[in-house]
Amino acid sequence: MTVWIENPFDNLPAEGFRPQRYWLMAEAFAKAGHDVTLWTSDFSHAKKAPRILSKIEAPFRLKLIKTPPYSGNVSFKRIASHRAYAANWLADARAEAKESGKPDIIIISMPPLSTADAALAMKKEFGAKIVVDVMDAWPETFERLFPAPLKFISAIALLPLRRAAKRAYRGADLVTGVCDAYSDIARANGAREYARFYHGIDTSKVRGANVQRPPLSFVYAGNFGRGYDLSAAIKAILENEDATLDIAGAGEREAEWRALAAHSPRIRFHGYLSGDELDNLLDKSSIGVIPLSDDTFVGLPYKLGDYAAHNLRMVTSLRGECAAILERHNAGAVYDAKDPASFMAAAKKVQASTPDFASLLSELDAEKIYATYVDRISSLANTRQ
Repeated sequence: MTVWIENPFDNLPAEGFRPQRYWLMAEAFAKAGHDVTLWTSDFSHAKKAPRILSKIEAPFRLKLIKTPPYSGNVSFKRIASHRAYAANWLADARAEAKESGKPDIIIISMPPLSTADAALAMKKEFGAKIVVDVMDAWPETFERLFPAPLKFISAIALLPLRRAAKRAYRGADLVTGVCDAYSDIARANGAREYARFYHGIDTSKVRGANVQRPPLSFVYAGNFGRGYDLSAAIKAILENEDATLDIAGAGEREAEWRALAAHSPRIRFHGYLSGDELDNLLDKSSIGVIPLSDDTFVGLPYKLGDYAAHNLRMVTSLRGECAAILERHNAGAVYDAKDPASFMAAAKKVQASTPDFASLLSELDAEKIYATYVDRISSLANTRQ
């Protein structure tokens, strides 16, 4: 098959980061003998800056799509950027199809929503089959941005996004996603079929199995956006003199969290770290923090796999499948998002546990997950339109 995979958000190994979902997916298709192109943005969503790539080594083609910059995760400028990205992808895709041949399969990530219409146009023009892969539930996650007295407005304000999502679900030949919870959303919006595939991690590069770590050394690595809340963690560290918290990343809540930390020497902000620097920080920590709340509609965050790859116990304010996976492998505990006492109780509970990291890593093994994904898409390609 000729397979096109599109996602604008994932970090790339060429930027010094761990390979993420769509890179690993592209590798799996290439390993199975398919002709693969991975389309992504020339703008880093994580750093809010143009991508600066080192030497790229991959068994597939990497195509960068021109993308206008934006600074806020929740902003009209970001919406405009996504629309421009989708239009530019459609133009580039038409040129690529004319020059090198049409794709048989197009896999797009959702979000963003704007690329679905571009992919459906390609479906009509190229005769390709479309797979929508759900990373986050849009627009459902935006409902949390409306204060309770204004919830009724969300039905009107989010109507264009709901219509775009419905077009994507209905137009896809298959909908896949990172968790079981998205199945209900997809089917309610007209998806014909849904299949769950967890985020996979490269288990050949797991670190930290026998590292001695301070018992209450916490770490958070990721975005500082509105869906994340480190306030309980920061307050808990301030109240417990034997605890530390290292925070790697950046975003709109950084000033708020720095003010809350009150320059405590036990709460350290590192900014964005290179892959090696982040690996070393995670190796020195004992507990990874996943500070997402249920109203974000996140099913399974990348952080779970990132921490598992360093044999880190975890505490999370995200319930549902994330909590269930951690509980299944005795690798994590849940705390109440705003409660520092609950945070520390969860930390001490998980610190006293005996995690089965081997079984957790087996469940998140990228080689197995994406090989199965390739098989599923191959069977789709062999069915009639």
